Amino acid sequence: MKTFMTDVLVIGGGLAGLRMAIAARKRGHEAVVLSLVPAKRSHSVAAQGGMQASLANVTKGIGDSEDVHFEDTVRGSDWGADQLVARMFVNTAPKAVRELAAWGMPWSRVRGGDHEVVINEQRVTLTERAEAHGLIAQRDFGGTKKWRTCYAADGTGHAMLYTTTNQAIRHGIEVHERAEAVALIHDGERCYGAVVRNLVSGELIAYLAKATAIATGGAGRLYHVTTNAVICDGSGHAIALETGIARLGNMEPVQFHPTGIFPAGILVTEGCRGDGGLLRDVNGDRFMPNYEPEKKELASRDVVSRRMEEHIRGGMGVHSRFGTHLWLDITLLGRRHIEHNLREVKEICQYFLGIDPAEKWIPVRPAQHYTMGGIRTDHTGQSPWLKGLFAAGEAACWDLHGFNRLGGNSVAETVVAGMIVGEFIADFCDKPENDAPFPLTLAREFVQREEAKLAAILDGDGHENPFQLCTEMQHIMTRHVGIFRNGDELLDGIAHLQRLLERSANIGVSGKSRAANPELVATYRIRRMLKLALIIAQGAYLRTESRGAHFREDFPRRNDQEWLKRTLAFWPDEAAGMPSFEYEPLDVMKMELPPGWRGYGAKDYIDHPDTPRRQQEVDATRSRMEGQGRFAVQEALMPFSDKLPASLTGRNERLDEPLETSR
Repeated sequence: MKTFMTDVLVIGGGLAGLRMAIAARKRGHEAVVLSLVPAKRSHSVAAQGGMQASLANVTKGIGDSEDVHFEDTVRGSDWGADQLVARMFVNTAPKAVRELAAWGMPWSRVRGGDHEVVINEQRVTLTERAEAHGLIAQRDFGGTKKWRTCYAADGTGHAMLYTTTNQAIRHGIEVHERAEAVALIHDGERCYGAVVRNLVSGELIAYLAKATAIATGGAGRLYHVTTNAVICDGSGHAIALETGIARLGNMEPVQFHPTGIFPAGILVTEGCRGDGGLLRDVNGDRFMPNYEPEKKELASRDVVSRRMEEHIRGGMGVHSRFGTHLWLDITLLGRRHIEHNLREVKEICQYFLGIDPAEKWIPVRPAQHYTMGGIRTDHTGQSPWLKGLFAAGEAACWDLHGFNRLGGNSVAETVVAGMIVGEFIADFCDKPENDAPFPLTLAREFVQREEAKLAAILDGDGHENPFQLCTEMQHIMTRHVGIFRNGDELLDGIAHLQRLLERSANIGVSGKSRAANPELVATYRIRRMLKLALIIAQGAYLRTESRGAHFREDFPRRNDQEWLKRTLAFWPDEAAGMPSFEYEPLDVMKMELPPGWRGYGAKDYIDHPDTPRRQQEVDATRSRMEGQGRFAVQEALMPFSDKLPASLTGRNERLDEPLETSR
C-alpha cells in the first residue's frame, strides 16, 4: 500500500482549500492539497462579479459597516444563517480583501471626481471623494443596502485564484493534481485522511493526516442546466456522507442564478445588473419593478429567479427553438463600460451566442448556481460528529448562507472561511492530544475496501449506462426539485430517484482499464450523486414551508414556528435506500437580529413564539446603551470576538471610521 503522510490534507484546490492550506503552513504545519484539475483551473476561477466586504470606499458605500453587511446577510438567508458565523464573516471580510491586495490582487480601484453610472435606467453622475482615489472600488449587488462588492472587472475569481495559488507556491505547499479522494479514512470517531485515486494511473493511495479539510465546491451537476463546471458533482459532500457519521446541513435550498445565458446556462455576472443592466420580456418591457418596486433587478437572487419564472409562466417569455427565455439588456451601459468592466461577459456572448452585448440583448433564464447546504460544521469549521474533519467554502454548511446566499458572499466566504478555519486547523494540529500515531492498519482496510468496489464495477456484467442514469437524474432534479416545488411533484421525483439508485447497482462498463477510464469514474460517482439528489428532494418534501430558495407552492409561507431549524441529513449505512434526517433548532433568544420581514412581497410569515420576547430584549438593550457606540451594543447583544482566532479580532478601518476614533 502506497502511503503519504502530512499534517493537513486539504481536498479541493480552489480558493477555500488553498487559503486553508496557507493558514496552516504559515503556522508551521505541512499541508498537501488534492485537486481534480490543475489548481488554477478550479471552479473558483469562474466567479465574475466580485466579493462583498464593508470597506465603504465609494460614494454609494458611505455608511457601510460590519453591522449593515451582517443585517443584509441574515435577511438574505431568510433567517436560516448561523448569526454567530455571519458576524465572524463580516468582521473578517475586509481583512481578506486587503490581504489579497497585499498579495498583488489587481482589484479595480476608485477614481476620484465625477463619473457617470446607470441607476434605474437613468444616467447619474456620482462624485467620488478625492481621498478615496486609488482605494478598492465597489459595485452594487442584489439584496444589499450599500455598494459593497469589491471586483476586478468581471474576472474577480480568476484574479483571486491566481493570486492565492501564487501564495501557495511561495509557501511551498504541494498540490497533487489529477487526484480524487474516494473515501475518508476514519474509526467512527476521528478522521485520519482519505483514500485517493490517481486519475491518470488509477492507483489508490492512502493519505494520512492529523487534520483533513474538504473544500470541493458545490453539486451543481445534479441539475440539467447549471453554471457549475463538470467537476462540481458534490464529491466532497458524498465522501463525508458515506462515513455514516458526518451530517450534511440544509441541502434542500438550491440557488438558481437569474442570468444564465440561454440555453447553455453559462453564468452572466450579477455585476451586469449591479452596473445598471435590465431584465426585459418578449415585448421588450422591463418587468421587475412590477414585482419588486424597491429593489427591482437587484432583489435577492432567489426572488429575482422566481419572478422571472412567474413572468414566463404568465406568457411573457421569448420563444425560441431551444425553449423560452427572457432578455438581459446591458446595451444602455455603453460599449466602453462593457469592454472595460464586463469584458468576460462580452467574450462569453461572442463565443457562445455569436452576439455583441453592447448592441444586442442577451437571452437569459435562471440556472442552478450554488449549493447552500454542505458538510455541517461548527463555527471552527470542524464536524461535530467526526473529529479531525473540517470543511470550508461551498462544500460546507458553516452556516453563513442559510436558505439563500447573497451575490458576492460566496467568493468572499472562500477566502474568509479559509482564513478562519485554517487557523482553527492549525490550533487542532498544535494540540498534543491530536498527535496520535497514524493508523496504518485502518488505512489498509479502507484502501482494500475501495479496491474491492472498483474491481466489482470492472468485473461486473450489468447493463445500465452511468451517463444515461446521470442525464435522467439531472432532468428529474430540474423538473421536480427546481425553483418551484410542490408535494406531489417532489414525491414523484423521489420515486424516480429511488429507481435510479436501484438501477445504479447494475451498471456495466465496456472499458476495463483501471487507469484513466471515464466510464469507471462516472460509475462510482453516479451512485453518490443520486444519494445527494435524494437528500435534496426528500429534505424539500419534508420541509413544509417556503424559506429563501426553497419555495413550496403548496406551503408558500415561511413558518418560523415549526421550521426555524436546520436540516441535518446522513446516510445510515451502505445498504440504505434512503437518507435519514434530524433537525437542529435555531435559538431565537441568542440572535442579534430576531426573525422579521425580509423585505420582499407581502409580510406573510408565521412568527416563532420566542421572536416578540427576543425583539423586546434587543430593543431594550439598544435603548439602554444609546450613545455607547455600535461595538459595545453589538457585544451586548451577541458576543462573537472570543470565537474568532486571536489574529483576526481587530477592527476594520474606513475613511469615515479611522481606527483611533472607532468605538
